[in-house]
Amino acid sequence: MDLTPYLESLRRELRASAAPAGEDAARTAELLGNALDSAARLCLLEALSDAAAEITSKLSSASVEVRLRGREAEFVVTEQTPEPAAAPHATKIPDGGDTARITLRLPEQLKELIENASSTTGASVNSWLVHAVAGALNGMPPAPPSPPFPPQPPHGRGKGRRMTGYAQA
Repeated sequence: MDLTPYLESLRRELRASAAPAGEDAARTAELLGNALDSAARLCLLEALSDAAAEITSKLSSASVEVRLRGREAEFVVTEQTPEPAAAPHATKIPDGGDTARITLRLPEQLKELIENASSTTGASVNSWLVHAVAGALNGMPPAPPSPPFPPQPPHGRGKGRRMTGYAQA
């Protein structure tokens, strides 16, 4: 937006106001108009900036800025991208109570990956899957439970079979 026409209009009005007082007053008004150019330009920019701020406060998803490019004011409208939805509240995994049974058919390779992941944490496949599903529902990556004790290395054949699961007293 070129501010020069508005400043020229201000100078013309100032000269016209001083004209009835004579040639000297008209010349003084012209000099005064030229001297006030930068102050008047700044005043107009402040008014435009205030207007942009007021418009921005009325808009819900955009903002308006006034930028000075050379001697011209430029309005810039910026659309605000919506913020990502907040993560859902954490789903609490009940420690006890009723359980439900489902059948899950997995490709063999995925089953092996799940078994490997659960064995490295020392958790049962079922426990690992419960925590992985709960994490997925909470929008978090699967975080398998930490084992109550470090996994033991496998012993000889038929000896020291590991058993994991839940027990209730």
